[in-house]
Amino acid sequence: MSKILVTGGLGFIGSHTVVELVNAGYEPVIVDNLSNSNPKILDQLSKILGFKPNYYKLDLCYEQEIAELVSKEPDLAGIIHFAASKAVGESVQKPLMYYKNNFFSLLNLLEAYQGKKLNFVFSSSCTVYGQPDELPVTEKAPVKKAQSPYGNTKQVAEEILQDVIASGSAYKIISLRYFNPVGAHQSALIGELPIGVPQNLVPFITQTAIGKRQKLTVFGDDYNTPDGSNIRDYIHVVDLAKAHVAALRYMETATDFTGYDVVNIGTGKGSSVLEVIHAFEKTTGVKLNYEIGPRRPGDVEQVWGDVTKAAEKLKWKTELDVDQMMLTAWNWEKYINENPL
Repeated sequence: MSKILVTGGLGFIGSHTVVELVNAGYEPVIVDNLSNSNPKILDQLSKILGFKPNYYKLDLCYEQEIAELVSKEPDLAGIIHFAASKAVGESVQKPLMYYKNNFFSLLNLLEAYQGKKLNFVFSSSCTVYGQPDELPVTEKAPVKKAQSPYGNTKQVAEEILQDVIASGSAYKIISLRYFNPVGAHQSALIGELPIGVPQNLVPFITQTAIGKRQKLTVFGDDYNTPDGSNIRDYIHVVDLAKAHVAALRYMETATDFTGYDVVNIGTGKGSSVLEVIHAFEKTTGVKLNYEIGPRRPGDVEQVWGDVTKAAEKLKWKTELDVDQMMLTAWNWEKYINENPL
């Protein structure tokens, strides 16, 4: 089986991608420094897969630790790079931490395996579009000035990757610009596990529903949208995980691939915050305690992606809808409430 290195492989998206890699016949090799993940997720993955995947606890920011990894895993077919700090608000408060972690880890990883013919999938973000001039936003839309250090790391990382390919590198690279991953594995054994107060909508919904949070605040109902709340393109994390496998397959087989590309990964349609709340209440039968609050500074009014390119090039599309996103997220919340990790 082809070995695929998954950095940040015990995190939310990384852990689900490990499962889909195995389902597709790959052998995942997990790297995670546990700064934003839980070591017990490895045991949860073992329950789903029936075996314990290969895991290294190390920090990609340190060249010595990566050198040790390369000595143990010299023959990789590909790399999926998730490992990065990702909270927008925190990045504003701690910009140097974000620049150091997100750039050092990427640069060290690229340098460590430079010269090898590897397929590299980079975890990028629709953040690079800001508030698009047209919706749905396509990959040809201009990249706008980042509104946060986090967003800037994604923009600059994409530029770094393009420069690497332009230099004649043996890598093939696809940056997946994805939208808002939510939900959990259907087994309810892995899911989103935020440390501290959730920064994202859905874990705040589930934690409010189960009683960990007193109430949920909807940040604004006076936007220029049908119900006044923000609109985002929410995508089930399992669908997103499968997109990474599709990107690997494409680079393995495409005869016309030029070395670097960017692809939107989403559902191709937007859902408002209030629509997501109502979907949760409908699918779970649980009423949420929520209130309307003032707008949150820096929030984009509405964004969703054109995913035509993903369908045509990667032969990938989403299969799970908002109701399934909410139901699996709720089942995961109930599981970890009864079985704390």
